[in-house]
Amino acid sequence: MSETLLGSAPTLFEAQPFSPRCQAIWRRGDHLLIGVSPGNSYFGHQRIRELVGWASEFFDSVDIVYADLHVEAQYEAFGHPPEHALRRAAKEVKATARRIRRGVEEAGRPGVGVHPLSSFLDDPGYRRLHGSVLEALRTDEVLREAAEGMARSFLSARLGEGLPPTADQLAAGLRYIAAELPFFLDTPALLSVPSSVSCYHVQLPLTPVLFGRESGLRAAPGQAYAVVRRAAVPGSAPPAAA
Repeated sequence: MSETLLGSAPTLFEAQPFSPRCQAIWRRGDHLLIGVSPGNSYFGHQRIRELVGWASEFFDSVDIVYADLHVEAQYEAFGHPPEHALRRAAKEVKATARRIRRGVEEAGRPGVGVHPLSSFLDDPGYRRLHGSVLEALRTDEVLREAAEGMARSFLSARLGEGLPPTADQLAAGLRYIAAELPFFLDTPALLSVPSSVSCYHVQLPLTPVLFGRESGLRAAPGQAYAVVRRAAVPGSAPPAAA
């Protein structure tokens, strides 16, 4: 399901809610969550500024959560010494936070929340949801396969085409993903909003599992997911067929 939502913001984005239920939650316009990963060049400060400005026209509130957990473990899995991995991870996280805050400031939209993922570690709701994720990764084959596929996709960008991740690299990727998944399951419980749409610029392998099936670990009733990316320029030619 896809629709282009137009606003007065300089850059327009196309929103693709995953399902009719996700679209209904989008239409409520209560809350949008933007997740940002360290080292992801897609989320420069200008993109953050444009996205926040656009989203603020459709949602009562907007929050950004950026990952700052298990980043160093990934560098260690790629062979960096622990001290070097810790320094590099800290540098990446600080740079990410700086870009986000600059983008939010330039957007000029008051009330946009910016949260490191680690700030939720002591939250009972987060701990409950994270525990459910860890249990599902042990017992739910469908969810684990999707999570591993997501981790492999992420790792392949660093490893190079055709190089499979090692067991340690895959485990590090899964820990990173597990830390983020509570916000795909029940953001309303974590940020005290009536309903929420978690968005990213690509479809994720876990989306059909969390939002499309009838059993196993699934998103809460007030949680939705949507792909949000730049809208096609009016009048431009469609992509050539492969």
